[in-house]
Amino acid sequence: MTRLGFLFARTFRREAPLAALSLPEEALLARFATERIALVGNARSLSQAAFGPEIDEADLVIRLNRAPMPAAASHGTRTDALALATSLQAEALDRLAPRLTLWMSPKRKRLPWHVASRRGFYLHSRADYEDLKRRLGAPPSTGLMMIDLLARSRAASVTLYGFDFFASLSLTGSRTAAQVPHDFGAEARFVQALLESDPRFTLRGSPG
Repeated sequence: MTRLGFLFARTFRREAPLAALSLPEEALLARFATERIALVGNARSLSQAAFGPEIDEADLVIRLNRAPMPAAASHGTRTDALALATSLQAEALDRLAPRLTLWMSPKRKRLPWHVASRRGFYLHSRADYEDLKRRLGAPPSTGLMMIDLLARSRAASVTLYGFDFFASLSLTGSRTAAQVPHDFGAEARFVQALLESDPRFTLRGSPG
């Protein structure tokens, strides 16, 4: 697809041409199969930990949105996959150099060409988003969408870092939980239920 064709499809909400740029979900999930995955959230509390070496030892490191890494000691250095629900400048994306770039937001008009045209691009389905939104009773965060997606994979293990459900706010902004559209209480309950039912999942660090 040309950039002009992409802009036309995005402007007029033509889902099929946009989806044609994407890895199929089955192919994406196959990339996760048998991998030891580190999913790194953006909670400020992670900066006080020393999980960086452990994160970098994972087979696959997935980060979220602007992927802040204030220190290697706390956050590690690798970004193998980036899950986005916000625009990121091309230069910043090139610096991170993920092998997989996942657009998780249902807001297609925010999807940039430099994201959609990358090798290893994945467009998260609206149906999956709406199903998770219904289960939570609120729009899901990027992190929770990624957790839900990984739960459907055959990953060997998934370790969550930097998830305290907004108790310490985010490294990428100053908004409080009341100023964002997510229900972090519902997300915490979702993750706790997953931890109890799926032994592959581990949450590192204490929420709050």
